[in-house]
Amino acid sequence: MKYDHIYEKILDARDVLKDIKHVTRLDHSSTFSRFADGEIYLKLENLQKTGSFKVRGAAYAMSQLTDNEKEAGVVAASAGNHAQGVAYAATRLGIKSTIVMPVFSPVAKIQATEGYGAEVILHGTSFDDALSHALEIADNSDVTFLHPFNDEDVIAGQGTIGLEILDELPDVETIAVPVGGGGLVSGIAIAIKHQKPDVKIYGVEAKSADAMKESLAAGKVVGVEGLDTICDGIAVKKPGSITFEIASDLLEGVVSVEEFQVTRTLFHLLERAKIVVEPAGTVGLAAMQHGVIDVIGKKAVAVLSGGNIDMSMMSRLVEKELFRLGRSVRVKGVILDRIGSMNKVLEVVAESGVSVIQISQDRSDPDIAPNKAELELVLEVPDQSAVDSMLKLLREKGMEFEIHED
Repeated sequence: MKYDHIYEKILDARDVLKDIKHVTRLDHSSTFSRFADGEIYLKLENLQKTGSFKVRGAAYAMSQLTDNEKEAGVVAASAGNHAQGVAYAATRLGIKSTIVMPVFSPVAKIQATEGYGAEVILHGTSFDDALSHALEIADNSDVTFLHPFNDEDVIAGQGTIGLEILDELPDVETIAVPVGGGGLVSGIAIAIKHQKPDVKIYGVEAKSADAMKESLAAGKVVGVEGLDTICDGIAVKKPGSITFEIASDLLEGVVSVEEFQVTRTLFHLLERAKIVVEPAGTVGLAAMQHGVIDVIGKKAVAVLSGGNIDMSMMSRLVEKELFRLGRSVRVKGVILDRIGSMNKVLEVVAESGVSVIQISQDRSDPDIAPNKAELELVLEVPDQSAVDSMLKLLREKGMEFEIHED
């Protein structure tokens, strides 16, 4: 096979990484199996050391450095997960590491990278800006640049995930893998296709960062602009030359998912599966859940590539989903601006069996009479009937409130 030499590296990496990485389990999900009408298994790389698969490729690549290269140290560029993988592996191997990260990288990932022992330099607004600066550092010093995806040793380290999938589920039929630069899907594809060439492997990108998909359509590596996505871990302007070639040869295709599909899958992972995954790590499963990849009646694996989500982002995403599902609602109405008026409203709310999350009162709106005030309530509700009952009770008591969608 064309990629025999990388496959041999993958087999070697399995031994080299034995004491550095976790063998993450496959978790059968009845919830997502029902959503997708197939047999869905989750490869839990969000539970990997440093919180993502990246430690595999970083550790194996550094294990292949010469003694002089190890002594000089390494430099890398990353939006977060490769940074932590390099920092952790370098510290384990006694190697100095410098990581260049975009200035808008999640604070949690920056702090974690420093915590693993790396020097962090913040530069540029995208991964590609950070990459250019890291290459400049490598060109002007003796340190070795460690590419996050366009490197055969890195690809080989990531490929150990493919071996683990086959060990647990040898009759797997379809695998969905998040794609940024393409190192993860390339390694998995080589590992799987060498043993089971009929397995269908799909790369999955965020729709607004679909550089690999666009490159495959163009027949050459092309870049995309904007990268307006919450999936920061796969927000890459263009794939690597090596990963593009492997994807062209071995993948059934690369598909993309919408932002709302990602957030809904992330929400269901939290609520139903009790699993924390970052947005970039959910795209493969989102493609299965929302029918972008057909897994009806098939045994399928979604690789959950990382769990390093910023807590403030997770809070916002959960809040939005609760509103979308109608489990949180916002109601507005006008009340008399006098003592006791708000209490009357809250008595009805309590009687209706809903919970108040937030209250705000506006007396300054010039369109509201001087003796009145606008009251806005954010409510947690068990179902729509409870909201309808509450609004009806309020009307019966002379208080007109309505659901506010904005």
